[in-house]
Amino acid sequence: MYSMSNSTSLPPAGPGARVSVLRGGKPAAHGATAPVADSDDRTRDRVLNAVLEHGPVSAAELGDLLGFTPAAVRRHLDHLSRAGVIEVKRVARAGTGAGRPARRYVLSSQGQSTLGNDYLNIASSALRQLEEMAGAEAVRAFAVERFADMERRYEPEVEQAGTDITARAQALSAALSRDGFVSSTASIEAKAPLPAALSSVQLCQGHCPIQQLATQFPVFCDAETEMFSRLVGVDVRRLSTLARGGHVCTTHIPTGRPAATGADAPGVGQDTLHEVSNHLQERPL
Repeated sequence: MYSMSNSTSLPPAGPGARVSVLRGGKPAAHGATAPVADSDDRTRDRVLNAVLEHGPVSAAELGDLLGFTPAAVRRHLDHLSRAGVIEVKRVARAGTGAGRPARRYVLSSQGQSTLGNDYLNIASSALRQLEEMAGAEAVRAFAVERFADMERRYEPEVEQAGTDITARAQALSAALSRDGFVSSTASIEAKAPLPAALSSVQLCQGHCPIQQLATQFPVFCDAETEMFSRLVGVDVRRLSTLARGGHVCTTHIPTGRPAATGADAPGVGQDTLHEVSNHLQERPL
């Protein structure tokens, strides 16, 4: 368990990982008050998990998702903000009209880092030594092999989705979520006068179990992006990564043409795989 200030803690990430708030504080003097505190803790767990999965998300959206009143949601958000686990992200409102930026909640960098695993420190030291002894290509080979194992496990599920890119992206997202990446997809439909071929899906990952490694060795993000491209059957582009300061990892997947599979699928290291320079782009609003 990873301790944080204000008696808040997050467990190591793993398949189906969920954030949890420690049952902190002193024992109640009378047993009758304990269930109330436990109920608050469980509710904060639900709010925190919803922020992790759907952030950036507004208090009103959280209330709709969880069935809570605005006052109840804001009380728990304030508690989690004071604990340093979440933070407010101000985003421009949709449309051309003027107005105050909307308040959206996301997992803080402290919260993201706490979701990590102590073994990452050992892995980081080992990879630095590997790079010193055998060069950067040895580290890349290690990263490629890690994601090759994931690709072998995910491929049957993605193939079952057929040739529709959106369906394949959704199947990939489901597999990622099962492994603790807290993944979701959002369809972006091109509107006239833009051609329908510009439509896309954005694949978002709210958690990265190897964020610390990816920050030091970006080749892990590159290898993962290449794996996504092969699985969905089109060239994809990374819009943001947790490793480079984004609140989510976002991958742009074009849906204007059928997926290429087999020998025609995008290969490793193709020049068409790029990460855009603005790494702080987030989920579509």
